[in-house]
Amino acid sequence: MGTRYLGGYITATEQTPSSSSATGVWDLRTHSKELVAEAWQNVATAPRALYAGGRSPTSNSISYISIVSTENSQDFGDLQEATYHQSGCSSSTRGIFSTGATDSSRIEYVTFVTLGNSTDFGNTSFGGSGSGGGSCSSKTRGVIAKGGANNINYITIASTGNASDFGDRTVSFYYFAGCGSPTRGLFGGGEDTTPTRQNVIDYITIASTGNATDFGDLTVTRSELGACSSDTRGVWGGGRQSSSGLNTIDYITISSTGNASDFGDLTRSSYGLAATGSNIRGVFGTGNDVGKVLDYITIASTGNATDYGDDSFGFRDQAACSSVHGGLQ
Repeated sequence: MGTRYLGGYITATEQTPSSSSATGVWDLRTHSKELVAEAWQNVATAPRALYAGGRSPTSNSISYISIVSTENSQDFGDLQEATYHQSGCSSSTRGIFSTGATDSSRIEYVTFVTLGNSTDFGNTSFGGSGSGGGSCSSKTRGVIAKGGANNINYITIASTGNASDFGDRTVSFYYFAGCGSPTRGLFGGGEDTTPTRQNVIDYITIASTGNATDFGDLTVTRSELGACSSDTRGVWGGGRQSSSGLNTIDYITISSTGNASDFGDLTRSSYGLAATGSNIRGVFGTGNDVGKVLDYITIASTGNATDYGDDSFGFRDQAACSSVHGGLQ
């Protein structure tokens, strides 16, 4: 299986010695020597989470953090256009951002190990803007749900090209949040055009195509929330119920169906925040609250969030993804 670290596992092929004397699959003695020499590396330099776009003002910036640490984010590169209300999904090598408020149906991607600007991937089949939606992914497939409608698209992350029709959600909402396991994708929360905030959770089987099925309800109605997951548990945090933000965190067991349970609280009340993480740790980005705070939780436990550090930009309504999220395990 490989060597365990906070974000997941590193396989033997991912263990890369920087010294010419340490080649092949390492034994523990070689591993220790390289650690002492500060020469240890892994395929992603560290398990990375990315936060892209956002406002105010409208931004094209992408920042990144190393999920295993607690530190301030750093600049990664730029999106092709300044936008907000995108959604993010990813494989272990590529991060995907799609359907922002100002870039309509565009899908673009970055490579986690390489700092730099995004590259065009293709377009959704939605027609018009699909912003305010949510995404989830497995190792190979990204699933993009449109904001303000019930349409769902999918892509093969390792390729480029236009998205294909997947099926329909059970509801047509804006500003919901997606997460998932290697087999199931989930979408929770949102608001209708009234706007009335919602608590609906529905799910899909990522490897197939077809319509979503009702899963259950969040503990409170809300939109503009963030979601992250391990391979067994989905977590939603923050959000907007009226004019102010919430600090609520709740969770579900992905393999079952049923209503969410209380997890704990964020360190602040906020909406317009994106979330992502590893199979072990979830990290919630900045929202409408004052400051540039990032929070983290341990997904397998319950309890209140802890301060992670600060985002270098501090924008609300970003998109997020990571190289080690629960859908990749």
